Amino acid sequence: MPKRRWNFSDTEQSIYLTFDDGPIPEVTPWVLDCLKEYQAKATFFCIGNNIEKHPELFSRIIEEGHSVGNHTQNHLNAWKTKTELYLTNIQYAQETFYHHKSFTKLFRPPYGRLKRKQEEVLLAKGFDIIMWSVLSKDYNQKVTPEQCLKNIVENLVSGDIVVMHDSKKAQKNLMYSLPKMLEHFSKEGYVFKKIS
Repeated sequence: MPKRRWNFSDTEQSIYLTFDDGPIPEVTPWVLDCLKEYQAKATFFCIGNNIEKHPELFSRIIEEGHSVGNHTQNHLNAWKTKTELYLTNIQYAQETFYHHKSFTKLFRPPYGRLKRKQEEVLLAKGFDIIMWSVLSKDYNQKVTPEQCLKNIVENLVSGDIVVMHDSKKAQKNLMYSLPKMLEHFSKEGYVFKKIS
């Protein structure tokens, strides 16, 4: 795997949906129901602190056949955090994952930011750093739900990694765009895959 994974070169029409910042009861169950309706698999980059608050949701993600990845314990910005503290926070999240019977080596840095030294240590520890090739901007309050959907539909090609958020901030845009996007690409013959 390359240093940072931005997409996949699949032979079949595939989309890799990812959700950051959960799990939370206000949004994550709805996302899971929506994915189930379209027989879609996805990857959830979870915040350790949210796993501790909502272990039943984390268990449901795994039980329903999705992948999970580490998104730090407290959603730290790598550029604004000392390397040692940042890596300790990731390790703390990793222990939270272990405690809940998940042994993932997938990692996505919050805000997509990572210092070179942090990246080197994570790669040396065997993490796969997963980025994205399509950004929905569902978290952005200035982006309309229609624009959020357009950001995905007009930019996506097979093998792309799409980033969305199962968070309160993204809820309005997500609830509009996710079902429509799943419907659109399912009709086009795409398969929604998890990253493993």
